[in-house]
Amino acid sequence: MKDLTVKQSGVRWLWLALLVFVLDIGSKLFVMYTMGYGWANRIEVLPFFNLLYVHNYGAAFSFLSDAGGWQRWFFAAIALTVSGMLAYWMRQTPASNKILNIAYALVIGGAIGNLFDRLVHGFVIDFLDFFIGKNHWPAFNLADTAICIGAGLIVLESILSSRKQAAETE
Repeated sequence: MKDLTVKQSGVRWLWLALLVFVLDIGSKLFVMYTMGYGWANRIEVLPFFNLLYVHNYGAAFSFLSDAGGWQRWFFAAIALTVSGMLAYWMRQTPASNKILNIAYALVIGGAIGNLFDRLVHGFVIDFLDFFIGKNHWPAFNLADTAICIGAGLIVLESILSSRKQAAETE
């Protein structure tokens, strides 16, 4: 890999991670201070969407939420490790590779947003509740959304990159 200056590298895109973090924490604080906790206090927005203030002690979509407490530190360590790894990869990636740098920034911003919750509150604040009939998707937040979009963009970039390489070798 080339040794890129900070200006030439994807590190220039870290502003997006900061924006995701600020929007995520801001939305969670708004929910905490304006909504009552739990199902009885949900706000029905659309026929398939509620705002619902809940605590998630696990990971994405409540994975391991009832594991007894160790998962808080396990998921915090994962968030720090992944964010560090992605920041390093951003440093190695040219700033012109927009899709990949945006993807990395979205994942970092979301991971740090949920990490903040884990360290400050001991749980992650979730409030987006989508459903069909009586079947509800586990509640989630803006950080989770950014992580999922970022992961999808990483997959998309991988597909586009391999197609480009295959076209160049023909």
